[in-house]
Amino acid sequence: METATPQPKDASRTRERILGAARREFARAGFARATVRAIATAAQVSPNLITRYFGGKDGLFVAATEVHLALDRMFDGPRHSLGRRIAHGIVDRWTGMEGEDPLLVLLRAAGERGEAAEALATFLDRESLEPLRRQLLGYGMTEEEALARARAIDAFILGISARLRVLRDDLGDSAALEHWIAGTIQRLVDAP
Repeated sequence: METATPQPKDASRTRERILGAARREFARAGFARATVRAIATAAQVSPNLITRYFGGKDGLFVAATEVHLALDRMFDGPRHSLGRRIAHGIVDRWTGMEGEDPLLVLLRAAGERGEAAEALATFLDRESLEPLRRQLLGYGMTEEEALARARAIDAFILGISARLRVLRDDLGDSAALEHWIAGTIQRLVDAP
């Protein structure tokens, strides 16, 4: 009688499978209604592994929504094309990312969890607002002007993300959407 050879355990792959299932479940059900059991079932693991790897639902949520945008590369370039570069990055992320975008999971959860709202605010300040402010300063704007325009662009992007992604509207024609976003952002950059 032949016995099955045990498969080596791959903790890294298991952890990623759990994170993927968690992102989908948090996006679908929100933080409050998502359960460790449902996430474990979707990831095909024991609920105990979630506790072992992440310490429970709160730790799993934090890990599942960790995201880094590295926008400095997108912002870098001439002033006249900043809107186009940002819009391309946004639409490319929306249409090209496999699975659930952790940023959108965090945005959806921000309304129901104070920790999620604080994490999102801190994330946006660090990953979006500050690099954009630095870029606008580089275009010769005053500190006050650069911060005001960066905040306006940040609020616009957050608003369209909520409207078009969190509320799950159909994006429609992505080229037309990218053109509209680019023009709007460029007007915020160049407004007198």
